[in-house]
Amino acid sequence: MSLQSVIRLSLDSPAHAVCVLGMEFCLDLCGCAPKECESFTVSGSPGVLVDVRGTNDKEVTTPQLPLSDLTGVLVKMTTPTLALEQDKVVVSYYRPDDQVPVAMAELYLVGIAVSLDVDLYRNGKMGMASDKWAKKNWVWGPSGWGAILLVNCNPVDMGQVTDKTKKVFSAEEIKNLSPMVLTLQGPSDILRKHQLVLHTSKEEARRVRVYRPQEDSSSTFELVLGPDQHSHTFPPLESNLQETFYVEATEFPSASFSGLISFSLSLLEESQDPSIPETLVYKDTVVFRVAPCIFIPSTQMPLEVYMCRELQVQGFVDTVAELSEKSSCQVAFVYEDPNRLGRWLQDEMAFCYTQAPHKTVSLVLDTPRLLRLEDFPMKYSLSPRVGYMIRYAKDHRVASMDSIGNLMVSPPVKFEGKEYPLGRILIGSSFYPSREGRDMSKELRGFLDAQQVQAPVEIFSDWLMTGHVDEFMCFLPSPVQSKDEKGFWLLLASPSSCYRLFQEKQKQGYGHMPLFEEVREDKLLSNGRHYSTINQLLADENLRKQNNYVEKCINLNRQILRWELGLQNSDIIDIPQLFCLEPLRNVPSSQQTEKLYARPFFPNLLQLIVMGKNLGIPKPFGPQIMGTCCLEEKICQLLEPLGFQCTFISDFDCYMTEIGDFCSCANVRRVPFAYKWWRMVP
Repeated sequence: MSLQSVIRLSLDSPAHAVCVLGMEFCLDLCGCAPKECESFTVSGSPGVLVDVRGTNDKEVTTPQLPLSDLTGVLVKMTTPTLALEQDKVVVSYYRPDDQVPVAMAELYLVGIAVSLDVDLYRNGKMGMASDKWAKKNWVWGPSGWGAILLVNCNPVDMGQVTDKTKKVFSAEEIKNLSPMVLTLQGPSDILRKHQLVLHTSKEEARRVRVYRPQEDSSSTFELVLGPDQHSHTFPPLESNLQETFYVEATEFPSASFSGLISFSLSLLEESQDPSIPETLVYKDTVVFRVAPCIFIPSTQMPLEVYMCRELQVQGFVDTVAELSEKSSCQVAFVYEDPNRLGRWLQDEMAFCYTQAPHKTVSLVLDTPRLLRLEDFPMKYSLSPRVGYMIRYAKDHRVASMDSIGNLMVSPPVKFEGKEYPLGRILIGSSFYPSREGRDMSKELRGFLDAQQVQAPVEIFSDWLMTGHVDEFMCFLPSPVQSKDEKGFWLLLASPSSCYRLFQEKQKQGYGHMPLFEEVREDKLLSNGRHYSTINQLLADENLRKQNNYVEKCINLNRQILRWELGLQNSDIIDIPQLFCLEPLRNVPSSQQTEKLYARPFFPNLLQLIVMGKNLGIPKPFGPQIMGTCCLEEKICQLLEPLGFQCTFISDFDCYMTEIGDFCSCANVRRVPFAYKWWRMVP
């Protein structure tokens, strides 16, 4: 902005003004015009643009202009001044019918280029913006503009603000930072009388760090703005100046942080009188948006599988490793932290990514339930260039919905004219208030809402033992052959389809065949199960009532998903799965309630590991009919015609111990979306 909006001329002596390139100011011609004069001419030297406006608000181009028809004369500089008294504007006043002026007023200008520039149009170009006002706004959409910041997700830094004044960056780390270029050009005699300040607000300084390279080192950078410093005053100005600063954010948007961060460059004219304060001549402002944390659906191709290497789940580990090899996917092993109960790999962590035009960064978002952990095994097991960010959960119970595990991401969807090119986050919820109700914390929910690009949808999941949506649904990729096809399948648990399958086998004479025939009796007993035949299951009225309840809960979610994701019945595949209602497990007695919660009766077929067309499915240990598990056979009949290869992973402990959390032993890092998040309109 320019605070010098009007310059008054004088016939007695020339006026002088400092003009920042690109900014306009108005000349007051009438204030000094002789009374007998009725017209004038105005001209500017090269590098000075003069725009005369008449009462009809159109540009006037005739040589001699009437003062009575004048509304304003706008002047701006196009190039910096190289020498004093080089650039000027001359106004000549005329009496009626005279061709020679009777008076003249002069204005000497000094053009200074002052600019703070960023990658405004997200194309990697850092030139001075022609529209200085655009830099002060951030606009979504394919025709939008505004610079983007990445969050520092370096596992070593842990994304926490430090008070270090210097830091060594590698060439690769520098690519994570967003450049911001300061430019100052003008005559040295004028610059010496001015001061330059780079600044942001105290609130925003806590969420950002700005570095400048050290002159004597190519890898050491000085922190100029950051946690406890919101302004930086430059040394006395002696000559032209151009510096590149490097900027990073320290936290993602949240309920208390919009994600917008602005920086300003202020040019101050110093007073020669100590009793008079300096004067603000010009201020240039740029706005960054912190790139959101984007969650990736299971329909994206896998890059890496992270697994917890434990002896008691070795069968699971070996089979998933083989499956990964089929999918050309790398395997990384993470060693267990006993404090976290073996559940953190999936329940408390999610692989996400964050993206700017110049860089895409994969990261783990961790929501541990255990307080004051001194170490985080996951961050030391991550592949190079995979980041790590932690957000503590508020509810520290194992059977809690206050964790990142209590969400799933849909593939991209379009419905009712609204497009979600990065999919939608599905969050488990209780849906209604009750004494036993469990919900995701407001802080975590606010964090998910603040990312803006994957508009969350609440799903009713409080009826489940762990309350996590992945216990009754999942998504599989599907090739898109026409614009009407979704590009994915939704799989939903269906007790009714399981009962139909068992009734069919009973009619075929296989009612005496048992479940869990391949599982040791002690493992069954420790998990509250026993050998049950098809006849016994179908005769168990209490179990049927429990599954009728579960079916109602799932069907409620079926309607929500159809509406929010624009699905048809043909987009949904029902997967046979039974549940049983039990008290909460693995919680202190003080947290126990009378309410019963649904837990998979046999290993949960919905908790798949999806690797493109290769599926790792929990072996259900169902009735063996003619040497084949009828549940496995049904799954293959449903999925293999769609092009999927089904591998059933045999490891009962992995699926049923610790509340049946099959996926706690593995987590998959996937390919980010090709779609750029800033091109959408939330």
